[in-house]
Amino acid sequence: MSPERAHYTAMGLLSIAVRIPGVEFFLKRYFNQTSENGATEVCGLKFPNRVGLAAGFDKDARWLRELNVLGFGHVEIGTLTPVAQAGNPQPRLFRLPSDGGLINRMGFNNGGVHDAVERLKRRPDGLIVGGNIGKNKVTPNNKAVDDYLICFNALHPYVDYFTVNVSSPNTPGIRELQDKEPLTALLSAVVSANQSKDIQRPIFLKIAPDMENGQLDDIVDIVKSVGIDGVIATNTTISREGLSTDYSKVESIGAGGLSGSPVRERSTDVVRYLSEKSAGSFPIIGVGGIDGVEAAREKLEVGASLVQIYSCMIYKGPGLASKIVKGLKA
Repeated sequence: MSPERAHYTAMGLLSIAVRIPGVEFFLKRYFNQTSENGATEVCGLKFPNRVGLAAGFDKDARWLRELNVLGFGHVEIGTLTPVAQAGNPQPRLFRLPSDGGLINRMGFNNGGVHDAVERLKRRPDGLIVGGNIGKNKVTPNNKAVDDYLICFNALHPYVDYFTVNVSSPNTPGIRELQDKEPLTALLSAVVSANQSKDIQRPIFLKIAPDMENGQLDDIVDIVKSVGIDGVIATNTTISREGLSTDYSKVESIGAGGLSGSPVRERSTDVVRYLSEKSAGSFPIIGVGGIDGVEAAREKLEVGASLVQIYSCMIYKGPGLASKIVKGLKA
């Protein structure tokens, strides 16, 4: 079965299961049987534990009820765009089992922000939900701010925090928005929109692992000057260094972002650098290669406040979040 089909099949089966009387209660008890010592407060939000689900798994907020039983401290939906788009042609998701990694070039496939809003109106009580926002593929970069603001305003009443995604390698030109001038303009517009609301939501910036230290210095400056709340480090990488998968197979897959175990070391380095450079002045959510307790603790020890998983759950199973939470407590 193709990775993308397997994803939807597995979640479809879980959707059926949680609707059988008693099963949702049992699963929630099983996967949520452990938690850290009390909630972890970040940006005024009380997270029941430090392990969240990264964006990309539930792009359209279809499975919040199902994911709520698996022990996550928070779930980040998206990336969402103003208008629905099909994304890149299939196949566009590839497993690298010997490396514990995935390559994807999904291309922000989603049903559009307004469809997601209708589902969010029925979100489970007590689950912290983040909204990851981006721009449509056809939107030029000089109009990108408009797309982000459409998504921000539509989602604002229904999510607990926002992630501004300018780091996907699968939308043409979007990483150019990570440059200091356009990024400052984009984030300033989002912050201004946030300040106009009766309730302000925390705003995070998701960055690529491929940024050099000089660019990371710019990120620290921008976070402080613009007034966003924190950084999510990191998205997928365009690098293919250090893979044990046969070179010809990797080449045949083609373009896309690499995630999972191969990005673990670099994402940890980015978390450490940002934390040290900023003197811990803003929270960091660590993402990349978290396949167990040791990898999660590694991110937390170098400066992350929370962690998120995704790719490694494909290999380790649906109980990964619960196992990490239990291990962190121990």
